[in-house]
Amino acid sequence: MNRWSLIALDMDGTLLNKQGAISEENRLAVKHAMEVGIEVTIATGRHIKNILPFAEELGLKAPLVTTNGSEVWTIQGELLERHILSSPDVHFLHDLALRYEIEYWAYSVEQRFQSDSFPESIASYDWLKFGFQSDRPEQINRIWNELSKRGDWELTNSDPLNIEVNPKGITKSFGLQKVCDYLEIPSDQVVAIGDSLNDIAMIEWAGFGVAMGNAQQAVKNIADHVTASHVDHGVARCIEFLLQNMKIHK
Repeated sequence: MNRWSLIALDMDGTLLNKQGAISEENRLAVKHAMEVGIEVTIATGRHIKNILPFAEELGLKAPLVTTNGSEVWTIQGELLERHILSSPDVHFLHDLALRYEIEYWAYSVEQRFQSDSFPESIASYDWLKFGFQSDRPEQINRIWNELSKRGDWELTNSDPLNIEVNPKGITKSFGLQKVCDYLEIPSDQVVAIGDSLNDIAMIEWAGFGVAMGNAQQAVKNIADHVTASHVDHGVARCIEFLLQNMKIHK
């Protein structure tokens, strides 16, 4: 087994528990990994503003992958990469959400907008990601199929009842490759851990891909390893597994 150089963690459903916090078990495991020389980063669908407090809590040093790869930031606040949806794309996605009468949200460079706060002037903002949310699976499926037929975007989810839309080719693996280039780390020395469709690209790309115990089945199907659920400190269990095997194979 390789000696791992970087561990990439999804946040919701992975690093965070049901209360949206990092458990003490996960915090200590991340600290242990860094103490033995493994870099740790976050690769998430969230905006950079929602990530920094968690990165600071863990004492991370590696660049962070945000909004499913649309941005990559250093801990010091330097933007390394940014890819945006065009204004016509966002107009189409917004109109589609209104036509289906479905909840929606979007991340601009500056902030997150909800259905009830969406700006009238779409062209006044640079858009990183657009999302649809519904408690009706059939509605999500219809929108997914309509978007898939166009083939203009990267479609994933962070929950079975949502759709996340990024620019074509922009995924967490794309962002993590930028992190690897920055750190001069080969991708086969990366461990990626996640639970949703927006984690599949990085789990397939990494040298060792890990699905959470609570992961969607499609994620488990492509993972090299399945750890415990996020409520059972699956990140900590996975890091323990990695470090034990490193010692065995040295």
